[in-house]
Amino acid sequence: MARVPDLVFVSGLSGAGKSVALDMLEDLDYFCIDNLPLALAASLNPEELGRRDKRYRRIAVGIDARASLEDVRAFPAYVERVRAENPSYELRVIFLTADVEVLTRRFSETRRRHPLTSSERILREAIVAEQELLAPVAELADITLDTSNTNLHELRELIRSTLRPAGNEGDLAIVLRSFGFKHGTPSGLDLMFDVRCLPNPHWAPELRALTGRDERIGEWLQTHEEVREMEADILDFLRRWIPRYAAQARHYLTIGIGCTGGKHRSVHLAERIGQILKEEHPMVSIRHTELP
Repeated sequence: MARVPDLVFVSGLSGAGKSVALDMLEDLDYFCIDNLPLALAASLNPEELGRRDKRYRRIAVGIDARASLEDVRAFPAYVERVRAENPSYELRVIFLTADVEVLTRRFSETRRRHPLTSSERILREAIVAEQELLAPVAELADITLDTSNTNLHELRELIRSTLRPAGNEGDLAIVLRSFGFKHGTPSGLDLMFDVRCLPNPHWAPELRALTGRDERIGEWLQTHEEVREMEADILDFLRRWIPRYAAQARHYLTIGIGCTGGKHRSVHLAERIGQILKEEHPMVSIRHTELP
């Protein structure tokens, strides 16, 4: 069974949620250090420090674009050396990313300055430059989290579930996410089911304005045998394979269910399947990408 890591490095693109991740790690009793020069990180040994003071038995370090290019390039060799010299404790690297468009919008909404912007470099160029700068860390990451469609509370839950010891189904956080193919496929899906072949309430004028959360939509869809069969087949698949995913020490599983617009069929099935899975697994959440 995987251990709770003793030393965690959290890196990622500015605006992708590194501060939120570090706050959550602090809540999980990690001693957090943001933007520690990597040259000083070589002295970190949670095992030795923990013997001196229990506050340091678990340490989390934030790395971002403020690090020098030389430090970032040397980071993979440092991690390899630490793992070789300290086999008795667990080290993990988490990298947070998001779509360029999402990051651009976040900076515009918060009016914060990107650390790599300048009079010669606009925001989008700064984001691309940061991707290139942090590429060695991203390639080394044990866990990569795409936060493009993740809010603050979901990211906190992802960090918490990611760092729990895994090995049984109770340690696996499951997210059911409905979406519309015409709006694009969400990133970060582990499994995806296409339900566009099912009858569509959109073509019933009296139902078009409703969503899959409305009782009338549910009643209409459940009158069709193929909808009931699709629901049963997806449940059978998930019940069979979720234990296999959990056995691989995974900490979270994101399941996408998509229809054309992401408003009726996918929402209805995500709700029904998610509610059933909640009775069988302790950590199941349901998200609807296209609904307010």
